Amino acid sequence: MEFSKVFITLFFFHVFFACNLSIQAAPANSNLFREYIGAEFNNVKFTDVPINSNVEFHFILSFAIDYDTSSSPSPTNGKFNVFWDSDNLGPSQVSSIKSSHSNVKVALSLGGDSVGDGSAYFNPSSVDSWVSNAVSSLTDIIQQYNLDGIDIDYEHFNADPDTFAECIGQLIKTLKKNGVISFASIAPFDDDDVQSHYKALWKSYGNLIDYVNFQFYAYDQGTTVSQFIDYFNTQSSNYNGGNILASFISDGSGGLTPENGFFTACNRLKSENKLHGIFIWSADDSKRNGFRYEKQSQALLAISH
Repeated sequence: MEFSKVFITLFFFHVFFACNLSIQAAPANSNLFREYIGAEFNNVKFTDVPINSNVEFHFILSFAIDYDTSSSPSPTNGKFNVFWDSDNLGPSQVSSIKSSHSNVKVALSLGGDSVGDGSAYFNPSSVDSWVSNAVSSLTDIIQQYNLDGIDIDYEHFNADPDTFAECIGQLIKTLKKNGVISFASIAPFDDDDVQSHYKALWKSYGNLIDYVNFQFYAYDQGTTVSQFIDYFNTQSSNYNGGNILASFISDGSGGLTPENGFFTACNRLKSENKLHGIFIWSADDSKRNGFRYEKQSQALLAISH
């Protein structure tokens, strides 16, 4: 009789403890603000962008691409080069903005949509050779620029989802293990080919991915608040357990815009404890409107979360 009481007590303690663990592990509201910068070469600088001291702020340099820098760029199998506006966003500017703002970290994004006049393809010769080249070349760039993390934004693929998953997963794992980066993110959008690659990566290596910069602005222009919430919940299921960030595009060309209710949607997500952060594409475009929505985004995130 005593044994059964002890067993029952231990059983309920185990269930209670397991439930508490699962509750604590669930993502919650965050004050993380992220912004892509440098892809459009319009002389935007880190110092142009308003930085609220009450948020965690990530600049994401766009892009490092494993293509050569010739007039007609070709794939290099993981040997990355800098394709962002390094004249205005160079190593000294990175060091300066980080020393001026203790809440700022700087990452680089890999891939992007295009290079030169064509699409930027993920095009590895083999998993081992690509990973070896990528680890080496990115370690050099990250250390030269004093960067903190990487973002994965490949949008075109000459490799199957499993190969993509192994290459990117092993890259993130190695860079983290070597202490080269402290965080990693992915930037998928709602396209069947894109999603198949990123979901394969998430399935195998999701535990190593800190943030999901889902490109909600790739949905149709004129997206409503209720549609945005539906899209957000769908992608939260696709990347189960991930920190899915809300997002918009500065030029208003797609998705839910600030004028049409983006911040209404964010407040609703916040009330449901689902606002894991906001990111914007991009500082280059926001320069035209004086970064008004960067200020509004950060003000919303800075309110006690």
